[in-house]
Amino acid sequence: MSEERSTGDTSGASGEDAEALTHTDESGDVQMVDVGDKPDSKRRAVARGEIHLSASTIAAIRADEVEKGDVLATARIGAVQAVKHTWETIPMCHQIPITNVDTEFDVQADRVVLEVAVETTGKTGCEMEALEGVTTGLNVVWDMVKAAEKDETGNYPGTAIRDVEVIAKDKSTV
Repeated sequence: MSEERSTGDTSGASGEDAEALTHTDESGDVQMVDVGDKPDSKRRAVARGEIHLSASTIAAIRADEVEKGDVLATARIGAVQAVKHTWETIPMCHQIPITNVDTEFDVQADRVVLEVAVETTGKTGCEMEALEGVTTGLNVVWDMVKAAEKDETGNYPGTAIRDVEVIAKDKSTV
């Protein structure tokens, strides 16, 4: 993640080096990072994740036979909306101008893979926006197919969202 958007914790898992934290002040109080003096740059981040589903659910998605409607179209809308509202759900996250969002679904035999690319021109990166797009898009898929995925006890033993990660990050001067 970009330095200004991450916790800045370079001390490892223990987080003992408070001086390295960019979202806390000298006394340990949480603060938003001041990016006002940074120059604008073009930024792009791509995140990916997947939801594991039963073969019958995958078939229903492919045939557009899910009772709630078009799963991928709805998930795409959810992903884009999440990208645009990331600053409202991640504490200390800057509201940034989103210039583009691309979503790509890959429906495989046992999973749906979602990749979300976010672009902005500004003073801070867009990794959190890409991650929010992926996680919300996959949650929408789950919501759309949950009736088909439930077992006889009402649980989801084979349904899982996994491997959410930032796979690319670019920055160039304006």
